[in-house]
Amino acid sequence: MNSVITIGREFGSGGREIGRKLSEKYGIPFYDKELLEESSKHSGICEDLFVRHDESVSNSFIYSLVMGTYPLSADGRLNPEMPLNQRIFLAQFDTIKTLGQTPCVIVGRCADFVLEDRPNKISVFISGNMRERKRRIAERYDIEKDKIEDFIRKTDKRRSNYYEYYTDRKWGMANNYDLCLNSSVVGIEGAVELISKFVEMKEERLRAEQV
Repeated sequence: MNSVITIGREFGSGGREIGRKLSEKYGIPFYDKELLEESSKHSGICEDLFVRHDESVSNSFIYSLVMGTYPLSADGRLNPEMPLNQRIFLAQFDTIKTLGQTPCVIVGRCADFVLEDRPNKISVFISGNMRERKRRIAERYDIEKDKIEDFIRKTDKRRSNYYEYYTDRKWGMANNYDLCLNSSVVGIEGAVELISKFVEMKEERLRAEQV
């Protein structure tokens, strides 16, 4: 298995669980929240700050991206004078590029976009029906029943804003991914099976092209 699998996911769709099962199936590293720890190690920035800014967008950084004004030092490294949220954003991207040099599973954080130039990258988006998503969230979080759907929608909105601002792509739109699945229809194990089959088919095609 030589692929890097990136997983975008609606909140409560089981994307993390699917990614974890894929990493166990193939014996490759898995990065979700673990990515924050790796980014902290590589950048020297406190991990708590990565957690605080995880998959959230900053208006000041959006402006910097649009205007092309975010500064780098002369050697191309992150300028220590750059605002903290900008350094966190770029450090995480650099970490994804490094981790994506070998087979692994990466959940969220625009990994599909960061690794766009890697021929062995397989991007997946996991969606789910609201009823199933609410049930899954209720099992995992201590939230009042009548507030769960609002929590889900706000989390999806935050992820959508993050992805769309930094990639100029529509979050969850099928033509931005290699494969889109509804986990409420196929189930967690079914999603793992379908993604695995897709991996086999793509790797077989890549091998044929190299002959």
